[in-house]
Amino acid sequence: MTTTSDLSNEPDPATERPLSGVRVLDLSRVLSGPHCTRMLCDLGAEVIKVEPPDGDLTRFATPRRNGVASYFAQQNTGKSNISIDLGTPGGAQILRDLAATADVLVENYRPGVMDKLGLGADALRAANPRLVYASLSGYGQTGPWVHRRAYAPVVEAESGIIASQGNARGGVLAKDPHSHADVYTGMELATAILAALYRRERTGAGQTLDVSMAETMMYVNEHMHDALWDGDDDPQWIRSFRPGDYLVVQIASGEQYIVAGHPAERGTFELFVAAMDRTDLLDDERFGDVASRVANYDALCDVFRAFAASVPDPDTFEHTFAEHGLATGRVRQPGELADTDWASERRAIVEVDDRSGGTIRLPNVPWRFSDGPGVAVSGVPKFRGEDNRKVLGELLGFDDDRLDALEADGVLSSRVPKPS
Repeated sequence: MTTTSDLSNEPDPATERPLSGVRVLDLSRVLSGPHCTRMLCDLGAEVIKVEPPDGDLTRFATPRRNGVASYFAQQNTGKSNISIDLGTPGGAQILRDLAATADVLVENYRPGVMDKLGLGADALRAANPRLVYASLSGYGQTGPWVHRRAYAPVVEAESGIIASQGNARGGVLAKDPHSHADVYTGMELATAILAALYRRERTGAGQTLDVSMAETMMYVNEHMHDALWDGDDDPQWIRSFRPGDYLVVQIASGEQYIVAGHPAERGTFELFVAAMDRTDLLDDERFGDVASRVANYDALCDVFRAFAASVPDPDTFEHTFAEHGLATGRVRQPGELADTDWASERRAIVEVDDRSGGTIRLPNVPWRFSDGPGVAVSGVPKFRGEDNRKVLGELLGFDDDRLDALEADGVLSSRVPKPS
């Protein structure tokens, strides 16, 4: 088997990122798998996105410029791109040949699709036992729901997230704007891949990974324990912290803030009282203990709102609560944090080439490593099939005549804008 490097060699911290030398074939689409492989790419892996002829759905999202959608760019910048019709015998064989050179393969097709193409885990790992073959799906590769169609909103409904959000909003059920099941599952898959690579360094063997969105959404739901609890509960404690009750208030200058901590909780209530300088509330029978404060929570919130409305400016509000041990956060619109001094100093936002002479602003990676170069988004978002010749020439030795024939037969394809 040929790999990009011998991972037993000591890395050069001056030039190498944590995953330098790891090659990843990314057969995933849209968000869950691409976010996983974006993480691996940003950590230094060589990620080759294998895109179908009809393209990743996110290429057709807006906003976009010169054929580059910012949605696609956020998850795929830095990856090489080849476009293969895996439904053709020639395309499937190319993928098998590439998998023989790879350390990791990531796919999020419906269970069974890769097996039908002759590209399942058993087939590819038989030829490359060191391969970490990672599958991401809605309900897993086994079980009675294995063939159910599943997208983030569906899994969020099934796993209780939409109901939980509705319960916190007076029973109004609605999907929020974020694809939690996609992103969280991508992160969990990336973690599993790193663990599999670590184990491979000790055993010499890869393995097959099966990560489902539904199990992920139960795993990351910090209140799932509460939903599963069937015992008694002490009314003098706030059950599972209930962060959905945390109050958003408006101060006199118009900014809105949240204070971390349940105002009715023992200990926290006293901090709120001290911050507001309202010691009289300690003797108010409505607020005498946790149970009574919960029963009169609307009245307690009215006190808090009235106090917040009297605070003149953000600095005063933040300082008042901070000196009493409470953290506050301004409610900002998406994107506003990117324009703060904090974001500038941390390089939380980067600009990548939009392939037309301009740039696209994207969120940077959240990791900072003390050993080695700064990890950051790098490279450019590639057009579909842009690297067909480079990747297949370098890794598989295809010459121009063979590449021309594969393109003529529709096994390979590309959509690269012509120079203006």
